[in-house]
Amino acid sequence: MPGLYFEEFSVGQKFQHPIRRTVTEADNVFFTAMTHNPAQLHLDEEYAKGTEFGARIVNSLFTLGLMIGISVGETTLGTTVANLGMDEVRFPKPVFHGDTLRVETEVSELRKSSSRPENGIVIFIHRAFNQRDELVAVCKRSALMLRKVFSAQAEDLFKPAPKDKPAAKAKAPPKPKSKAKAKKKK
Repeated sequence: MPGLYFEEFSVGQKFQHPIRRTVTEADNVFFTAMTHNPAQLHLDEEYAKGTEFGARIVNSLFTLGLMIGISVGETTLGTTVANLGMDEVRFPKPVFHGDTLRVETEVSELRKSSSRPENGIVIFIHRAFNQRDELVAVCKRSALMLRKVFSAQAEDLFKPAPKDKPAAKAKAPPKPKSKAKAKKKK
């Protein structure tokens, strides 16, 4: 499990995620269709040629999902309880088919959860850049994270109890005599 526990993060910590991804036309069309977004800007090349962009642009929610998804391996894989929200989501430049995105993450805040002592809250700032190093997406993500101390205690609950030395075999109690045998002896 490569994700980090709450205590392993520090404010200002930065991650340069090694995964990069070239966005394809199929990514855009499938995502747009699966999410029932009929916007011509994502689906209709002839329409998009007449826009300020001159071509179809990638669905921004695909870009958001890809940006956060790329960050998971080094930050939250296996150690996150839940995403609490995304704030200040911005797309300063469009993403086009064929753009290759890279992602950086910075930890901006840490705090222990007041209602869940086994968890902490980490605020991440994710940034996605295209192959020209232009910022194409940014967001703040709040994640409820496992705390290492409580995770170790929880693992102990599931460990088998230590086995004691085998007890010496006790002698079986004598079998009671049947009434028939007892009468014969009289």
